Amino acid sequence: MQFLVKTLKPDAGVGITMLDAVSAAEAERQVVSQGHAVLSVAPASLLSRLRAPGKSRFPLLLFSQELLSLLNSGITIVEAIETLAEKENRPAVRAVLQGIVSALREGRPFSATLEDAPQAFPPLYVATVRASERTSGLGEALGRYIAYATQLETLRGRLVSAAIYPVLLVAVSGLVILFLMGYVVPRFSHIYEDMGGNLPFLSRLLLQWGLAVEQYWPVILGLAAALVVGAVQGGGRMVGQRLIRLMWRFPAAGERMRVFQLARLYRTLGMLLRGGIAIVPALDMVTGLLSAALQTRLASATQSIREGNTISHAFEATGLTTAVALRMLRVGERAGNMGEMMERIAAFHDEEMARWAEWVTRLLGPLLMLLMGLVIGAVVVLMYLPIFQLAESIR
Repeated sequence: MQFLVKTLKPDAGVGITMLDAVSAAEAERQVVSQGHAVLSVAPASLLSRLRAPGKSRFPLLLFSQELLSLLNSGITIVEAIETLAEKENRPAVRAVLQGIVSALREGRPFSATLEDAPQAFPPLYVATVRASERTSGLGEALGRYIAYATQLETLRGRLVSAAIYPVLLVAVSGLVILFLMGYVVPRFSHIYEDMGGNLPFLSRLLLQWGLAVEQYWPVILGLAAALVVGAVQGGGRMVGQRLIRLMWRFPAAGERMRVFQLARLYRTLGMLLRGGIAIVPALDMVTGLLSAALQTRLASATQSIREGNTISHAFEATGLTTAVALRMLRVGERAGNMGEMMERIAAFHDEEMARWAEWVTRLLGPLLMLLMGLVIGAVVVLMYLPIFQLAESIR
């Protein structure tokens, strides 16, 4: 969900920033972490999104890939970003890049310039760059982030691809049902009115629904448009969050969602640890990736690690591991390559989630087709049932 945050910056005065965050508190936390004072936080309306000067989404992955290529060719960072700004056609993105160039020419560190644009560069990205400045390994840090973002995009793409067929099936079946209810059923209703006689209760109920759809179709279209606008303005995400909380209550689905969030947690922690960031600051940065229940567990694990316990012990005590993850964490602690081991844990569970999503899709497709076929068949049978009864009475 997008929020408009009014901030007070020591060097720039009052400004308004649009951020993507799970909640208003998370948006405020992102701004405060950049060292800016927060004056107000409010959900971004549809009109403000359309008018916002930064409405173009910053292509962070593409920016990182192109910047890495230019740096590997021997160009300085100022010249590289200046080149990216010159070739950019989107005004909002070009403004961000030009602001970075201006700040770099003033002698500010690269990570500090990124902090001035939280709508484009998340705290994880800024922290990765800041850690690389200590070792002069910006290229290596960019490479790690590119690999991290690419793997997340790959997993997201596989999950989306698995969901496309059920969504299309439901959409097409819904359109067929609406056509039957809004066009075919009312015409049968008019025929039966002319014929007279008693109709079966279910057929009479179906015909009444069809007449209602025919009579109030402008209202139905208005409600549909209102739902679309509400989804654009964040209502759809709120409904989605409620559905997710409901799914957590089912053991099978809830466990899969927990493993999915843990895999994302391990992948992000692995990237930060390999970038030279300590475990406790890294844990503080990834809190927003988890649900509210897992955030509480992560806070307990972070406190346990501060008290001197190992990562595997703290995660096991707070329920932030699986059987595979726990063993691999212990191996990583013994070998001293915790960052790499966390990335391996994430890769293992990502593959497991992809296989599960494919299996669910193969099972859900036929079930949805059967359900929609039964609904459409029931509508057709109830339409023709009076004709069947009339034929029986004639016999």
